[in-house]
Amino acid sequence: MLIKGYGDGPLVAGESLLARPGFWSNYLLAMCSDGACAERPVPEWFGDDSADADALSEVLFDPERWPVFRVPAEDGPGAVVIYRNLVGDYGTDYLLTHPGRSSAQQIASWEGYFSGTGLRWHELVRLADSPSSTAEGVQDPAARLLLALPLLTDLDVPGPAQATLIVALTSAGAPQGTAFTTAEHLLAHLTRNSRHDPGWESPLSGS
Repeated sequence: MLIKGYGDGPLVAGESLLARPGFWSNYLLAMCSDGACAERPVPEWFGDDSADADALSEVLFDPERWPVFRVPAEDGPGAVVIYRNLVGDYGTDYLLTHPGRSSAQQIASWEGYFSGTGLRWHELVRLADSPSSTAEGVQDPAARLLLALPLLTDLDVPGPAQATLIVALTSAGAPQGTAFTTAEHLLAHLTRNSRHDPGWESPLSGS
């Protein structure tokens, strides 16, 4: 697989992994640590168990196969998530694809912490709710929202955001009994790490 605008690497389509037990805990568990959590986040928050999470981590972090998750949009920018499995330089890279442009634009990375430029909540929701009917990639709105969620760097998340996130988590397999807590900690972590000045603009603003 080739992603124009991204460096060389053994990229492979990863969308089939979304349905595997252990995926969402691998992808989001580290972002449940909000600094005020009295209990340690565990894979069970996402409906997984430790064995599933460990088994899938070997697939996700294989240096010879870098999973790619495409989130194409029907009208407007889409996103691409890439597990950058360079030995000694592991991380997750986030790219935007723009209509009319042949190359993707890398805007952020996750390497135990977020670096780069993120999106506002309403931009994530718009991306999640507008899957492309013709391009290859993730079509399910809940999975699309969760894949793009690490890009959230919005200081002013609206009140309904937590309810929307709970619905997405339960749709992806999180138990009803833990979805509220999981959503709460995810939003607390992501908004706490929003380090924007008042003049901040998202990469979709044209800046």
